Amino acid sequence: MLTIQVQYAGNKKCDLVHPAGPTLRTDAPKDIGGDASAFSPTDLIASGLASCILTTIAMWGERNALSLEGATATVEKHMSTPPAPRRIARLPVVVTIPGASVPLEMRPRLEAIGHACPVHASLHPEVDAPIEYRYV
Repeated sequence: MLTIQVQYAGNKKCDLVHPAGPTLRTDAPKDIGGDASAFSPTDLIASGLASCILTTIAMWGERNALSLEGATATVEKHMSTPPAPRRIARLPVVVTIPGASVPLEMRPRLEAIGHACPVHASLHPEVDAPIEYRYV
């Protein structure tokens, strides 16, 4: 179990404190009255998805003597459009991996591992979250 402390700081901002000490501030997006000076809570979900995929495949890579250092991920956050309730509708992710680091025969397994990351597995089924892998 992990407990994160969150305090409302006013003006649509919250301060988050991790038990190990790091802090993070969130802010509401401009379209709902924030000044977008920090990640929004839904930005954190999108960011968490991309970083979870990279971390999960890197851990698998380490167990298989593969270095995925230099791999990147880009995520787009698409919110629903009115009249639907405001929520994340789509989170497409593109993972770019140095091609020489993963042999062709191991790529399907790496991709399956990425699709099974805990954040991806935790998303509501209505959130479209495709993952594309590019080997460069």
